[in-house]
Amino acid sequence: MSTNVTRAEVEDFFYLEAALLDDWDLDGWMNLLAEDARYLVPPNDVPDGDPDTTLFTIADDIDRIRGRVKRLKSPDAHAEYPPSRTRRLITNVRILEQDENIVVATANFSVHRFRRGGKGGAYVGKYVYRLNVVSDGFRLLERRVILDAEELGALGAVSFIL
Repeated sequence: MSTNVTRAEVEDFFYLEAALLDDWDLDGWMNLLAEDARYLVPPNDVPDGDPDTTLFTIADDIDRIRGRVKRLKSPDAHAEYPPSRTRRLITNVRILEQDENIVVATANFSVHRFRRGGKGGAYVGKYVYRLNVVSDGFRLLERRVILDAEELGALGAVSFIL
């Protein structure tokens, strides 16, 4: 892949990630991550906050991501067993910055979640990604999920990967 990344290339990466997560192919999703990846869900009032100084809903480094995936794949993970069915819609993909090896891109999203017993909901917001450009595509360095919900409690537990 050239260092001059196109929106279509980034969009294809986002669609691949969405398909892996919707299919609960968490191992496949992990293959998209860099060794120093971070998965962040900041509070609504500080979407650009630093997880070192702000209380985040989720602030996972690669070790915590691995632990989260291991728990989600376990039949003992009662919050997600059987797994939720999800459908992700990705729109408005934009590249904000790019240099030789790093791309910062955003996309709007809607994740529709379906659970047994009629429990579910829609999670709407914006993704902000930092991607490392590698020979075979991208590796995810940071995935920041900025939810538009005014009150996260009404959405229920976020026990799956947004």
